[in-house]
Amino acid sequence: MPQHAQSKSGNEIYSIGIDLGGTKIAAGVVSFPSGQLLHKETIPTLPARGGEAVLDDCISLARRLKVYANERGLRMEGIGVGIAELVNLDGEITSDYLIKWHGLPARERLSQVLPTRFESDARAPALAEAQFGAGRPFASFVYLTVGTGISYCLVLDGQPYAGAHGHAIMVASGALTSECEKCGTLQDQVLEEFAAGPSLVTRYNQRASTPLSTGQEVTAAARAGDPIAQAIVRSAGAALGNSVGFLINVLDPQAVIVGGGLGLSNCIYWDTFVTSTRKHIWSDVSRRLPILHAELGADAGLIGAAAIIWKAHSSNRRIDCSSSG
Repeated sequence: MPQHAQSKSGNEIYSIGIDLGGTKIAAGVVSFPSGQLLHKETIPTLPARGGEAVLDDCISLARRLKVYANERGLRMEGIGVGIAELVNLDGEITSDYLIKWHGLPARERLSQVLPTRFESDARAPALAEAQFGAGRPFASFVYLTVGTGISYCLVLDGQPYAGAHGHAIMVASGALTSECEKCGTLQDQVLEEFAAGPSLVTRYNQRASTPLSTGQEVTAAARAGDPIAQAIVRSAGAALGNSVGFLINVLDPQAVIVGGGLGLSNCIYWDTFVTSTRKHIWSDVSRRLPILHAELGADAGLIGAAAIIWKAHSSNRRIDCSSSG
């Protein structure tokens, strides 16, 4: 749990960021305008327990972090939550694929600790990288999250682009339908079910005699020379690069920045992904664009979530916590 000394010039704003994903909940106290992470806690999400249990854990985390801040005389402005669900332009959760908060008074209950805002967990780390990380040199870039799931966010002039409904994060959830020229069989391949962390585990365990539990274990086995793991990891990285190459052809960003557990790994997955991405970029000029790890690493999500509160405060916007989200 990092605890860093901070200067008190009277201009700092402090907020809590919660990065709520399918595998873990990372939460911390962040100082602005520096974006410095002062304190962090991480617990497993265990979403199969249901939305109420996950919400209770987030509230407990927020309360502990508020106590930490109060003991140090830090005036907290609010809680920003980046959640692995669809979030519309009004900050309302509109899906419940993984975190079952749609229809729960989640924002109301968290706001009993501090005023709370929600954002997509694809846009929150993109904002952090734009403001404080690897995205700072670029007017436009694509932020890609590769972990339990796969999503993306286009950043333009430092701001994540949400789309008309807040849904501009999908890159790997829909099926790519193709027909075998030899037998006529239709294949509906979903990239997330082929190249994300849990899918690596599923595919490995279907072929190996000793089962593994996490995507990190599969990539570690690949590094250690396991031929089954190597084949699976290479095919996953190649498939991801195919889709990201298509994104680059369509969006023409200046760079690609990659976060998430798998996205931050230095292994066969990353090398194959980068090679495949460049292979599928049509323009020779675009093919040379930087493809970078997220500079803020695993902390990008919670720093970006906390930054939602900072941006709202800086814009003198009231943090509305009346909607249940």
